[in-house]
Amino acid sequence: MSQVITIHSDVSKGKINRNIYGHFSEHLGRCIYEGIWVGEDSPIPNTEGIRNDVLDALRQLNIPVLRWPGGCFADEYHWKDGVGPRENRKQMVNTHWGGVVENNHFGTHEFLRLCELLGCEPYISGNVGSGTVQEMSEWVEYMTFDGVSPMAAWRQENGREKPWNVKYFGVGNENWGCGGNMRPEYYADLYRRYQTYVRNYGENKIYKIACGPNVDDYRWMEIVMREAHPYMDAISLHYYTVPGEFWTGKGPATGFSEQEWFTTMKKALHMDELITRHSAIMDQYDPNKRIGLIVDEWGTWFDVEPGTNPGFLYQQNTIRDALVAGLTLNIFHEHNDRVVMANIAQIVNVLQSVILTEGEKMILTPTYHVFDMYKVHQDAERLATHHSGADYEMNGEKIPQVSVTASRDEAGKIHVSLCNVSHAEQSDVKIQLRGLSGGVKQIVGRQLAADSLDAHNTFESPEVLKPAAFTAFEQEGDVLRAKLAPMSVTVLEITAE
Repeated sequence: MSQVITIHSDVSKGKINRNIYGHFSEHLGRCIYEGIWVGEDSPIPNTEGIRNDVLDALRQLNIPVLRWPGGCFADEYHWKDGVGPRENRKQMVNTHWGGVVENNHFGTHEFLRLCELLGCEPYISGNVGSGTVQEMSEWVEYMTFDGVSPMAAWRQENGREKPWNVKYFGVGNENWGCGGNMRPEYYADLYRRYQTYVRNYGENKIYKIACGPNVDDYRWMEIVMREAHPYMDAISLHYYTVPGEFWTGKGPATGFSEQEWFTTMKKALHMDELITRHSAIMDQYDPNKRIGLIVDEWGTWFDVEPGTNPGFLYQQNTIRDALVAGLTLNIFHEHNDRVVMANIAQIVNVLQSVILTEGEKMILTPTYHVFDMYKVHQDAERLATHHSGADYEMNGEKIPQVSVTASRDEAGKIHVSLCNVSHAEQSDVKIQLRGLSGGVKQIVGRQLAADSLDAHNTFESPEVLKPAAFTAFEQEGDVLRAKLAPMSVTVLEITAE
């Protein structure tokens, strides 16, 4: 099936915010404990309790921002239980996720140290559901105040002399559901109240994020924007790609059908409509686009792996997940005027993870490889594109077969990312490069592709799927002809003369 793509290399559509490539870590299943935190006494090599193999792999992705401690866990998390000597920290039951005991060994100091080791910005989710205004206010003071105060003194007593830089702070999470089952009118008033006491101390300037809607709850967006938009810097949106029914059977992560593959791709593309319609509501109250849209939970959500704790949300990761990641990132790029951050759920061992661990073993998932291939778009200038071509059809439904995005980095290199979502058909793509000041000097490509619908990496075979050099293209002047494999994600790097 053929596609025609025009890339206007001289027409910039604004910067692609690097924070679109953010991640999310929650006290859920084996994300924090075993996935990130093993403790200083673990036989698994670690840095101050944080496992080294995971650190090294995540550094490779140039992660810009990491969200913590939840998720639903955030609105039952009381930060004071997670500071001070670990042996004295209060234990609690994680009521949302499996009813396991949370020992609070990974708390504020450990998380912010993780962010330092990764070189990324922390994004803290504050507790509105079961916490107090004072508790939230004192957390910000503890982390960011450089002066004489009870919280600053306690931080110093706990081993941190100087405050941290904490820019991103969410005032509540999913307050329409697990964060309190609130009405939007009630949450909007609570947000106005709580955010008042999220103070800026010294040079630390907090970027305040309001709890936005779940999926297509446009009424929530309308009311919270109407009542609270002067007091926020951004508002969140949550959307998961679920091929089945959320409550009765989401579908398996492996061993799925061609129809489930198609449905997953179609539902991933629904992100575009959601962002478009929510942005239109935001435009009514913020026509200058001062307020950012943050998609701080997104990704695939399938049934858990057989034999694992249902509350741990552990699922395998296949080439299907890789395509969902590529499609979604392309959509975020296209909405770079409004989408300023996104956080895939979640970083290790939970939902659409980039890394899976089992004891001392670690594997990189197909989703990891897409983030690695796509990192070239971070903070690059999005280029205008025009695309026409054949659709991908199944049982009377159809979606575009190929998704494309393009950008120019600081060095002047153009990167073109292409997703062929068809499970069976190759795509012959003609790319017209317009507006180049000189000719094309060099083109280098990488592709992630598979031979089966559910191809994935395992601890026994960790490199079944990984990017390979892509050479199935020909160049004639400013025209590039490429053959995209079925079920593939391809990134081309074009260097001009």
